[in-house]
Amino acid sequence: MKILTPTNDGAIDLVLDTLKNKKQCLVFANTKRSAEKAAEDISKEIKSSTKEQLELSNQILHALSRPTKQCERLSKCVKKGIAYHHAGLIGKQKELIEDAFKKGVVKIICCTPTLAMGLQLPAFRAIIKDLRRFGPRGLDWIPVLEYCQMIGRCGRPGYDKHGEAIVIANNDGHKDKIHEKYILGEPEKIESKLAAEPALRTYLLSLIATGYVNDLSQIFNFFKKTFWAFNYGDIEKLESIIHEMLSLLTEWNFLECSSKQADNSGFQSASDYGKESYTATPIGKRIAELYIDPYTASNIIECLKRADENTKSFPFLQALSYTIEMKPLLSVRSKDREEVEQTLLKHSSSLLMNEPSEYDFGYENFVKSIKTAMMLYEWINEKDEETLLEEFGIRPGEIRVKLERADWLIYCAGELSKLLNLKPIIKELIKVRLRLKYGVREQLLPLVRLEGIGRARARKLYFHNIRDLGDVRKAELSKLTSVLGKKIGEDVKRQVSG
Repeated sequence: MKILTPTNDGAIDLVLDTLKNKKQCLVFANTKRSAEKAAEDISKEIKSSTKEQLELSNQILHALSRPTKQCERLSKCVKKGIAYHHAGLIGKQKELIEDAFKKGVVKIICCTPTLAMGLQLPAFRAIIKDLRRFGPRGLDWIPVLEYCQMIGRCGRPGYDKHGEAIVIANNDGHKDKIHEKYILGEPEKIESKLAAEPALRTYLLSLIATGYVNDLSQIFNFFKKTFWAFNYGDIEKLESIIHEMLSLLTEWNFLECSSKQADNSGFQSASDYGKESYTATPIGKRIAELYIDPYTASNIIECLKRADENTKSFPFLQALSYTIEMKPLLSVRSKDREEVEQTLLKHSSSLLMNEPSEYDFGYENFVKSIKTAMMLYEWINEKDEETLLEEFGIRPGEIRVKLERADWLIYCAGELSKLLNLKPIIKELIKVRLRLKYGVREQLLPLVRLEGIGRARARKLYFHNIRDLGDVRKAELSKLTSVLGKKIGEDVKRQVSG
């Protein structure tokens, strides 16, 4: 393990030395922007490109139907064998970079710590630019466990006999701090994630819904054997927490208890409950199958009950954005606040949840949910990734993650609507889900269901007065091929001719 105090830009010097020795390395940065800048700075020092790098650069550039500025920047770096890697890239780009690194086409990856988790890559060196990150308490040192994960990426078995992990310190004071905290320090204790309420209520409902446990004695005995109980130590307090969760799940009508004794406000030990048992209600069982947080499900149900056949897309998108599953939500900067508040005012009468007071704890998350819904709303109104990046500061990979989660949540909302017999809104939920999938206005939905027709081709057809499947059937083949090209035009005609 080495700690260097650079005189100028130590990362670039170390990378050039790595390349000189015909090795590969990972450069860890604490933000996406820092990783991108590091890759661009390093690529400027490389003068030549190989045929494989040029081919990879072209694949990276055209990973999306319309290249964004991010695609262009990454493509230029890859031409020199340098790449950046973070959550803002789409899956295809990340896969191309990882495969190219394993083949030696990409020599250097500048990345955020997400790449430290479990990937087996041929990196001789792991260079860490900074061990601090902005969090709730401002700029703070990262956990020792996270540092261990990053340095563990170098010198992997099967690639190298040994590796080098190098941390760059800003000054002698930082050098001493890094040595004390990370070289001499001990990793943090591993804590059970089951202690978090969302995890506990989700797993508790699932255990009961599957019939794995039923009565309180079985429930308590199961959790006493978990790592959470080992961490926690206080079994009576643990039982009290579980009892509170059971009461909450019963209050939401996701569980039924065979005894009224379970409704007592005071806590009693397991032996005092006799034979009382819990079973999942039909809606509780479906929530467990959908694997969403019961708290999320409860909020969605309340919103769905307020909806009717006149409820449009934005209220649904906002309700889904105000969930644990959609976090992290888009941050609202000072310059965004006026636009967000105007949007809130425009839709305030149609929202499916009450606006909290601006002094309430949840108000900031509510405002963030409005901005996140605005981004999703722009997507279903045919704004592309480049526009969303410019307007909302969200990268294509992050957009895909949000769309996948929104798709899952809108599907869950539809399933819950069926169980609640809320037939008037099911059709609208299906419509919103399709619009999220294809990124189109409602008028294009009949066209995008055709194989090979996405938002761009559907819009072309619509512009040429071909607006549904009936119009496609009536259209001359020559017109379809002139709009879509010969191959796609013939294929579309074949689809509607059967």
